[in-house]
Amino acid sequence: MRRKRESWFLEPDEMVRTPRVPADLEYHRVYADENRKIVRGIVAIILLFAGLVLFAQVCLAVASAIDTQLLGRTGFTPLMHAAGALSLALLIPYSMLLQRWLYGVPARSLHSVAGRFRFGVFGRALIVFGPLLLIVMSVGFLLTPGDTVPWSTADLVAFFIIGMTLTPLAAAGEEYGLRGLMFRVVGSWTRESLSGAMLGIGITTVLFSFFHGTLDPYILGSYLVLFGAMATITWRTGGLEVAVVLHAVYNVSALVLATTLHLDLGGDLSSRGEIAGTPANLVPSAGLVVITAIVWWTTRKSGPARTPANSSA
Repeated sequence: MRRKRESWFLEPDEMVRTPRVPADLEYHRVYADENRKIVRGIVAIILLFAGLVLFAQVCLAVASAIDTQLLGRTGFTPLMHAAGALSLALLIPYSMLLQRWLYGVPARSLHSVAGRFRFGVFGRALIVFGPLLLIVMSVGFLLTPGDTVPWSTADLVAFFIIGMTLTPLAAAGEEYGLRGLMFRVVGSWTRESLSGAMLGIGITTVLFSFFHGTLDPYILGSYLVLFGAMATITWRTGGLEVAVVLHAVYNVSALVLATTLHLDLGGDLSSRGEIAGTPANLVPSAGLVVITAIVWWTTRKSGPARTPANSSA
């Protein structure tokens, strides 16, 4: 029998049927049918990563040209950081376009099973989980030593503005690309919903963790926990809103804390594969595990949120 209540992650007034999206499906099963479309899915993943690389190359090339030719600057600058963030933010419309083109599913369904971005879910997650994640991120920075560099006041202000504007969009771009499009693609390859969720969580987590270019057990472990938590939360809540909140708070707090402490951001990013991690890198991971457990507990009776069974469109 269909559940009457979908927990606080899907309110009754948000249950609006999206045309061409089957009813009563979990988030990762929207593309699933008798034909598992594995070849189409592989094409989607290739195009997703090709877009990721292309956007980064174009944005960074433009930023580098402005820095060197107009501003007379080289190396890691606020403009270069903004370009990287913008390239990730572009994954939001790009992932929606790929979904519509390859699967014929309305772009807005990538937000959630409700067929739109659930601002109520987003706001509650920000209020409830945001402070906890901010605290554990701060503790992790206090326990982790780092090389410092002199930043000018103008650069620090620029990084702050970027952190408050583009960094959240960059985090959202990663979620829409990986925990949105790719999770749905891989999650549709199995015959059962649970096995699809496990496959989707596993592949997106491992692939994107290694994509960050480090084999250090502490740093790689922090990525595995971060991306695994985001995928699990997306599955249970039936949308990307909570994952976007957590990833945005994670990245924004990391940028603001790093610049406040005058850490060498450029050096850390360019030599990520050579950095030796410490157990302190796993402090934020502990907070993410707690948050994931809370989300799982609140959905233990309702199960993962599903596309609405009633049709009002």
